[in-house]
Amino acid sequence: MLEVLRFWFTKDLKYAKGRPCKPYNSCLGEFFRCNWETENNAPAIDHTAHIKSSSAASLGVPGHDKPAAKSHKPVRVSYLTEQTSHHPPISAFYVSCPERGLTARGFDQISAKFTGTTIKVLPGEHNLGIFINLEKRNETYQLLHPEAHLAGFLRGNLNVSVSDTTFITCPESKLKVILVYFEEGGWLGKAVNKVEGIIFKYDPNNDNKTQIKEVPEADILVRFSGPWKEKVSFTLGPKPFTSHPPEAQHTIIDIKPLSVAPKTIPPREKQRPNESLVLWGKVTDAISAKQFSKATNLKVELEEAQREKARERERTGKPFTPVFFKHVNGNGGKPDLTEKGVAVLKRAQEGNWDIDDLLSDGSGAVAEDAAGAAQASATPATGT
Repeated sequence: MLEVLRFWFTKDLKYAKGRPCKPYNSCLGEFFRCNWETENNAPAIDHTAHIKSSSAASLGVPGHDKPAAKSHKPVRVSYLTEQTSHHPPISAFYVSCPERGLTARGFDQISAKFTGTTIKVLPGEHNLGIFINLEKRNETYQLLHPEAHLAGFLRGNLNVSVSDTTFITCPESKLKVILVYFEEGGWLGKAVNKVEGIIFKYDPNNDNKTQIKEVPEADILVRFSGPWKEKVSFTLGPKPFTSHPPEAQHTIIDIKPLSVAPKTIPPREKQRPNESLVLWGKVTDAISAKQFSKATNLKVELEEAQREKARERERTGKPFTPVFFKHVNGNGGKPDLTEKGVAVLKRAQEGNWDIDDLLSDGSGAVAEDAAGAAQASATPATGT
């Protein structure tokens, strides 16, 4: 569970280190795939829990701007996501690491609400979190997303903060995590981005503990605390975190030296017209060139092409069917891969980006959306 918790604090690294920005409105059938070559030199937490805090920095995953040690072979992680619904917007995703017997999947859907000078971002009804499966341990972890707040509009300095309680559960090991995020604190309400929580024994058939104070001390195995954008540490046992001396406070993850892992993506000639980088490529190029009027026109034309295809599906009575995933939503929040989805991830693991033979029959949403994307991207823009 500590290792899953360490992943939890690294998954939002781009928000801790980078600037938030408005994403494109994903098109139905749009997809993205990539690999990560991860460094295989971070020791397991449970093997180093006795190390003093001053030496526990080794628990932090090394920065990706540094080459991996020659004695460690990188571990390849492959990723595939597809926009399975447009109303409401939903994407299915799947992460695969066969070498470690690890998969992760879920539906990505958010709901946004304006609250004065901030935007509250929370999971949509079909977003039931990230489901991590450890095949070698026969364990499945469900990681629920907390609500987040996007602020800084008036100052022109966007930032993400979290003030919510969320949970991680593993029915097989009967362990549960309660994470409590605190947004404000200190002088003048300065954001401290603190998180604290516990790992405790729970009954999967009677999961009724939602606050730390509700959990009996006898069931608490671990307490953790710290600023989630910097460093989070843990202590063993039910005693309050601050009652432990520094040498008994062990690092889960040190965010400060980390950087976002670079992606390995297919070469341009291997990408399909409705892969994200191609589909939105001309819009991105125009924005990068500060040709904002051109970018707007290209975006409008692309989105209108998608609306026309939606009208055509309505006229013909042919609903959209995802290509790589069996489910548009539902299935307990855990989308299954189609045979084509399985094949795409298997080839990605092999470093093979060729998928034309999988999608060359001219049927299905990929072929349809590819044609529409190519047409929209080729339309001359006006007002540049």
